[in-house]
Amino acid sequence: MDHFESTTCVVVGGGPAGVMLGLLLARAGVDVTVLEKHADFLRDFRGDTVHPSTIRLLDELGLGEGFRALPQSKLGNFKLPTPDGEVTLAAFDRLKAPYDYVAMVPQWDLLNFLVDAARQEPQFTLRMNTEATDLLHDDGGKVAGVVYRTRDAESGVETGTGELRATLTVACDGRSSVLRQRAGLIPREFPVPFDTWWFRLSRHADEQAQLASIMPRFSGKEMLLSLTRKDFYQIAYIAEKGKDAQLRAEGVERFRARVAGLRPDLADRLDEIGSIDDLHLLDVKLNRIKPWHKPGLLLIGDAAHAMSPAGGVGINLAVQDAVAAAQRIALPLLRGTLGECELASVQKRRWFPTVVIQQVQLLIQQAVFAPAVKGQLAGPPSPLVFIARHLPWFGKIPALMIAFGPRPEHAPDFARRKPSAARNPA
Repeated sequence: MDHFESTTCVVVGGGPAGVMLGLLLARAGVDVTVLEKHADFLRDFRGDTVHPSTIRLLDELGLGEGFRALPQSKLGNFKLPTPDGEVTLAAFDRLKAPYDYVAMVPQWDLLNFLVDAARQEPQFTLRMNTEATDLLHDDGGKVAGVVYRTRDAESGVETGTGELRATLTVACDGRSSVLRQRAGLIPREFPVPFDTWWFRLSRHADEQAQLASIMPRFSGKEMLLSLTRKDFYQIAYIAEKGKDAQLRAEGVERFRARVAGLRPDLADRLDEIGSIDDLHLLDVKLNRIKPWHKPGLLLIGDAAHAMSPAGGVGINLAVQDAVAAAQRIALPLLRGTLGECELASVQKRRWFPTVVIQQVQLLIQQAVFAPAVKGQLAGPPSPLVFIARHLPWFGKIPALMIAFGPRPEHAPDFARRKPSAARNPA
């Protein structure tokens, strides 16, 4: 090993959960080091939805005004197409302003913004190009940090290895978590019938409305969902799981024809899909582990529970995990009294919303996605259409679930900063 170092808390993974946790702990005065294996945050088609629960949290942290200045677009109501016209399933316009929309913000902009805020705290350290490869243990078997390797930012060539010892190690390294594997924690997998292929198409000037609704399209065994960005559409093609090899073998012309069949209005720009390599496959998973912790180790976000893209809640649920964790571990870390009971309390707090949201996603899979990819769904389920059409107030319930979830978190007192008067949270 080239280096032997120590910190109070090492957070592995510089995604929204990891960076948010680092920011919160640093504001509490905890020495925290975040390890990110990439050279930057510039990776396309990561989750870019920032829901009202996260926007409110940023307001409470005094970061709301800066967040709203980031390049973004706003998503409004979620609508369903029917033979008799559109119906609104999730009515965000029924929620109280300013938390009545979902923001679409490039994840790299959000992460850079949070890192800039965290770097104002002397206790915060971010190490890019640093990949955790294994766990360290003390003589009693407790996790005591990580083994890592570093790479050159330009060439990707390994430049060194080291050990970073810590009182607490937090795994925020995603649904393919290396630390989860090293800890011997195996997630319970739920069946998922579909995968998603992401791509983008430009928006014409006359289409660039500030607030746009979301409406899926169904045809045969296929679905298409478009998210409205500032100057392009971020589009999800949804089909049965395991179809990736077939789609790529068919080639780009056939794929363009598939998209044209679902969205004829976009046929004039389908040559922007230059090759089949422009499709970014999301191998959809839905799982969770139990427990989320071992002595000296805590897992949150996708490392603890991978979510379906249904509702776009994954990032926001991970951020909520980070807030709940910071609330429960910051002071014990400062006092040197952190034990498994505090780690268990994080899971206890977040287990209920995780299970509830995953059960809702499983129901959506059974009612919509599974029939759709089998060619058994020509449109949205009729009972859902009946409820949405005849009980307009019902639209607020799905909107609240997507916006805040069943147990939204608030910023800990130690992390709050006074927001500007114009952005004072409700």
